[in-house]
Amino acid sequence: MSQVAYLPVGKREQTKVQNRQAILDAAREVFGELGYEACTVRDIIRRTGLAAGTFYNYYRSKDEVYVALSDEGARRFTPLLKAQRAQSADWESFVRAAIEAYFSFLADEHQSWLARRPPDEPFPHVHGETPEMTAVFNEVRQAIVDEIARGGAPGADPDYLAAACIAIAREVGEKMLQRRPVDTKGAADFVVALIQGGVKGLPKTGA
Repeated sequence: MSQVAYLPVGKREQTKVQNRQAILDAAREVFGELGYEACTVRDIIRRTGLAAGTFYNYYRSKDEVYVALSDEGARRFTPLLKAQRAQSADWESFVRAAIEAYFSFLADEHQSWLARRPPDEPFPHVHGETPEMTAVFNEVRQAIVDEIARGGAPGADPDYLAAACIAIAREVGEKMLQRRPVDTKGAADFVVALIQGGVKGLPKTGA
């Protein structure tokens, strides 16, 4: 009988956390060295030192690993976004602070992968929403709702506006990371101007 059954629950859970983190860390390195398209699950497994069966206990494919990395990034960014919302005095300052924080976060989080990825490699996209991504959306939406309530933001549809702001930041952020050098300020200036200029022409809620 396997001795694993006799391990304390805390120990088993700790091992799971360590294994999952080892896979994610290995994936970042492999994606950076070989490129997302070229690498395989076997490349990731080799870098972890874990058995193939252990890998498949956590993820079924490299796509699932990438989604997990995206989730981890969203989970780390949400508190930063929440802090920017608490510190911003008005809608304009929140938009700029949030966009600048997001682009700086992207550059820092992905420098080991995206800075070395093969030129013109298609950027992998996460299809569908995860709880972590939903948390980011809800934080942006709530900031919009709060600003509308105190008259500091245009009274547009908060769902549409949050979705639009996130989509613009995400798409421009991907292009930003493909350029050398990575210009976070230039990208932030562009997005802030686009959002601030665009909301002026939006129909008001209930209009």
